[in-house]
Amino acid sequence: MFPIRDHNPSQKTPYVTYALIVVNIAVFLLTLPAMSDNRESMNLLYHWAMIPARISEGEAFYTLLTSAFLHGGAMHIFGNMLFLWIFGDNMEEHCGRVGFLAFYVACGVGSGLIHYLTAPYSTVPTVGASGAIAGVMGGYLLLFPKARVDVLFIFIIIFKIFPIPAWIMLGFWLGLQVVNGFGTDASVAGVAHWAHVGGFAIGFLLTLPGWLRLGGTGFWNRTHGHPDHEPVPYKLQRSSIPRVSRNRR
Repeated sequence: MFPIRDHNPSQKTPYVTYALIVVNIAVFLLTLPAMSDNRESMNLLYHWAMIPARISEGEAFYTLLTSAFLHGGAMHIFGNMLFLWIFGDNMEEHCGRVGFLAFYVACGVGSGLIHYLTAPYSTVPTVGASGAIAGVMGGYLLLFPKARVDVLFIFIIIFKIFPIPAWIMLGFWLGLQVVNGFGTDASVAGVAHWAHVGGFAIGFLLTLPGWLRLGGTGFWNRTHGHPDHEPVPYKLQRSSIPRVSRNRR
């Protein structure tokens, strides 16, 4: 199950969101040769990934930021950029371009700190924009809890797209992170679940003042939890391939 789009159109071109996607992809492509070689990848991760044990030694604090632009594989960056593309434009419109960039960086650095606090002596390198994007999702949940999100469900060989409210999709995602966080040892885990939870919470809290300025629950009452503009109507297109009937005897 994963989201493929929302029905919440941005009224302005999300230049910062697009720029962040481009930068992340560019860094991934530039580091791909090094990540394919064991010795070079270890050197790259040591200098640019966030390693909690190094933070505990009082060094490499810059990696709280640089680690958010590194990814461990094609599916890793694809998933992160998909979520950023779906939810980032509306948060950029709400925060403004400069404000959204600051918001994104704060969520990324803050989620890294949360992960550090859960495993301060871990030597496992941490990379990925997941914490920053989790913050984007947390803010989106507060502002547009009932915005429709198209989610692709895959069950063995059955593929089906369902439009569901954002609060269900994002709440389900957050619940998985919490469950997995309690079920794994953060010092050796390959996925920083608590960084995701922390980023989500930071994004939610950073969005709270703006939500209150909009009227808080009064804003929800006016919009019924939906975006305050018309949603995009998506329709599944029928194939243009002609249908050939079978002869029956």
